[in-house]
Amino acid sequence: MVKIGNIELPDFPLLLAPMEDVSDPPFRRLCKMHGADLMYSEFISSEGLIRDAIKSRKKLDIFDYERPVGIQIFGGDGEAMAMSARIVETVEPDLVDINFGCPVKKVVCKGAGAGVLKDIGLMVRLTKAVVNSTHLPVTVKTRLGWDTESINIDEVAERLQETGIKALTIHARTRAQMYKGEADWHHISRIKNNPNIEIPIFGNGDIDSPKKALEYRNKFDCDGIMIGRGAIGYPWIFNEIKHYFETGEILPEPTITQRLEAVKNHAEWSVEWKGERPGLMEMRQHYSNYFRGIPHFKEFKTQFLQAVTLQEVEVLIEETKAFYETKVF
Repeated sequence: MVKIGNIELPDFPLLLAPMEDVSDPPFRRLCKMHGADLMYSEFISSEGLIRDAIKSRKKLDIFDYERPVGIQIFGGDGEAMAMSARIVETVEPDLVDINFGCPVKKVVCKGAGAGVLKDIGLMVRLTKAVVNSTHLPVTVKTRLGWDTESINIDEVAERLQETGIKALTIHARTRAQMYKGEADWHHISRIKNNPNIEIPIFGNGDIDSPKKALEYRNKFDCDGIMIGRGAIGYPWIFNEIKHYFETGEILPEPTITQRLEAVKNHAEWSVEWKGERPGLMEMRQHYSNYFRGIPHFKEFKTQFLQAVTLQEVEVLIEETKAFYETKVF
């Protein structure tokens, strides 16, 4: 069993990464259904929460069926971070997570996300501000450092543990790498085997298959894995990994029918959460992901993108299913 404060997770839990414009309640619900053990909201601007920005407030929506679930915040001002943590507390998530890893320029330029990697003292002050302002367990997600010449994750891990955080997730890339190149999990292994580190250490980066998940679990000795891009359009990855851990067998890939069922659920839940038009607009980025590598899907993609009602989407799903049922590829 892995514990984050009073949250009990199974041995070697699988976590869904917080991803902007992806990790919303409908997507989290699918991932939970397919085996995710702990999930996080999209990251939320502390300043946006304080000024009551509608988009930021909407990201606070969580539901009992997704628990345990954490809400992730980011910012570069201690007072704002503390105040936003108190706002987060009112919706009663299971934990608060701090984003010190987002490499996107508009976040970094505000001295937030991965922008904090250059200043460990600021990182510590921001973390203390959050820890001291909430009774919820606080966790952190960060990167190895700003670039290969300034990898500082060893010091960061020890100093953040001293602030009282209950777990640390390390994306095994630098900010300079963005999402390119190979993630170097040797750093994660070193942190996990540091005798001064007592909190759970979760690894993140490049996990896109059950075989790789098992290889990295055995090789790098972390407490669990966080999966981000590998789950986009493929929520089945969590149960596939768990099945492979238990049996050594690779489950068959989801059928066309199972993919279409996921699209239907995702669309219905998105409409239920956001309303029909905004919910279906949100879905447009997901259709191709569910059918990545499936032949002839381009013939249906345009129609899905043009659908403006849930009924149209549901009719398209049935037409797509009928087409693939008559074909052998």
